[in-house]
Amino acid sequence: MKVNIINRSGMALPQYATPLSAGMDLRAAIEEKITLAPLERAMVPTGLFVELPEGYELQVRPRSGLAAKHGITVLNSPGTVDADYRGEIKVILVNLSNTPFEILPGERIAQAVVAQHAHIEWCEVDVLSDTERGVGGFGSTGK
Repeated sequence: MKVNIINRSGMALPQYATPLSAGMDLRAAIEEKITLAPLERAMVPTGLFVELPEGYELQVRPRSGLAAKHGITVLNSPGTVDADYRGEIKVILVNLSNTPFEILPGERIAQAVVAQHAHIEWCEVDVLSDTERGVGGFGSTGK
């Protein structure tokens, strides 16, 4: 699938790291470092603008390495870029660690996954079909 993109980041376009990768790294399109204090958040620009086909979204997800090593994650994970949005993709990062974290220009800050989605039509009913799980909620399927 081809997707139109404007790249004002000054860096290469996002790309898949391996042939089976689902996501592409997004980089910080900033001129100076941003320091995130513990529990602080920042909206980090990527310099990218996309035109997705109808029926698709771009999901902005955390990078596992930043989360595991530094406690840095995407606050509204996954963030959704809708097909009708034409503004710059920005990533809301939050520092969940005890120590300040520096985001450097060009640093890989998140990953983007393009996913297909469907629109539904609600059908109001009085009763839902029975299942083995039923109304069992959080933790109800664990042994």
